[in-house]
Amino acid sequence: MSRKMKSRSAASGASRKLRGADDSIKQAAEVSPTMHDPRTQAHFDIASRTALETYFSQSPGSVTEKLENFAKYVPRQNLARFLARYEIFKLIKDVQGSIVECGVLFGGGLMSFAKLSTILEPYNFQRRIIGFDSFTGFPSIAKADTQGRPERKSAHLKQHGFAAHDAFEDIVRAIELYDISRFLNHFPKVQVIKGDFEQTVKQFLLDYPHLVVSCLYLDFDIYKPTRIALENLLPRMPKGAVLVFDELNEEAFPGETTAVMEMVDLNSLRVRRFDFEPRISYAVIGD
Repeated sequence: MSRKMKSRSAASGASRKLRGADDSIKQAAEVSPTMHDPRTQAHFDIASRTALETYFSQSPGSVTEKLENFAKYVPRQNLARFLARYEIFKLIKDVQGSIVECGVLFGGGLMSFAKLSTILEPYNFQRRIIGFDSFTGFPSIAKADTQGRPERKSAHLKQHGFAAHDAFEDIVRAIELYDISRFLNHFPKVQVIKGDFEQTVKQFLLDYPHLVVSCLYLDFDIYKPTRIALENLLPRMPKGAVLVFDELNEEAFPGETTAVMEMVDLNSLRVRRFDFEPRISYAVIGD
């Protein structure tokens, strides 16, 4: 093969790769516009999501019947995260206090904790499930969030990253449906607070000065709100409460680790992880 032919062949191959990458990005935008991260997820992640979207829409049964057979459709990664929350819930089942999730997005984690509480402790009306989120994405990005190698940072690490503008109203509706068949449903159980966390947490603690936190789930991803969460809520956690990290030791979002190291003596915590879920880790207060 001549040099010219080799050059043309290489150029053609490169062009096909670029078209393939463009197609993958387009697929991701259609199938998972909020969650997909092209810097940290492989092409097979996109292919799997695309195939799942098609399979779910074409599978027999009503939507409710499909949900009742959820294991057919839920990706194993998401099922692993649900199981991790179940294990965390078991740790705090006998600990007084509410569960506070910092970073709600579409509400899957929040409602997992709510339903676990209803199943495992139906009489515990004191345990509230509380979620905070702006739903407009990250308000700003601090210097602490951009430390390290820029090519390893999440593509969502920007102002308004992870925005989910319609999610708040959708979660409120999910809570209403959840309450229909919930035991002791005359007691409020789930509360989602929309807005800038720096402001909303202050007002919340004025409105609910009695708050004790049995589980603080840190999923803000970035430095400033994570630090504010620890400042305001860590003092309300009794011995045996569980502090959960979603991005500790995570290269794509270094701000959470920086905030934790500034606010907590990391040497005094036994930070544990799960065999089956790579990101979620936790520490039991006083352990």
